[in-house]
Amino acid sequence: MNSPEPLRILLIDKDPERASQVCQALRHEGHEVIRQRPDATGLTAAVARDQPDMVIIDMDSPDRDTLENMSTLNTHAPRPIVFFADQPGDRATIHAAVKAGVSAYVVDGIQPDRVRSIIDSAVAQFESFQALRAELEETRSALEDRKVIEKAKGLIIRHENCDEETAYRMLRSSAMEHSERLAVMAGRVIKLLERRSQGSVGAIQKAS
Repeated sequence: MNSPEPLRILLIDKDPERASQVCQALRHEGHEVIRQRPDATGLTAAVARDQPDMVIIDMDSPDRDTLENMSTLNTHAPRPIVFFADQPGDRATIHAAVKAGVSAYVVDGIQPDRVRSIIDSAVAQFESFQALRAELEETRSALEDRKVIEKAKGLIIRHENCDEETAYRMLRSSAMEHSERLAVMAGRVIKLLERRSQGSVGAIQKAS
């Protein structure tokens, strides 16, 4: 997603007159408001159905239900969320909104001459956050894999009475032989060896 490409937008605003002004400002910049909803109830389901590129919420301030719906959306179907508030929110409210997945929190409502910069900023912020999230998830997964592999090696050392290098070679060889990721094979070895109370010759082969 790279603004200023035209975006398909889901607008949440219970005020018809205000929503009309928002729609006009967005259309002026070439964007399409594909649906308007009065509140954020069922937001994740609405996004799954309509597949908007962005969600814009225009209201006085985010209430608890709106924050919960934004958080659910951010977890299950993340996409840029722009929040337009008529009045400045307190620090706690803004922090809660950002934590719930808001890419841009804009006070004083939508202003036609600011639409383009706000949309661009929200898209950039969203993409940056998603890249960071993916990086963190990759790091977390690598750490989990390493923990599993280290545990499997320890069990092999104990059950096969071998050194660490030999245990690793056995684990890696078995993983390659069966076209498994090393961590997956390590998990299978752990399950097998933990069920055994005594050492087992050839446990690696049996794990596969």
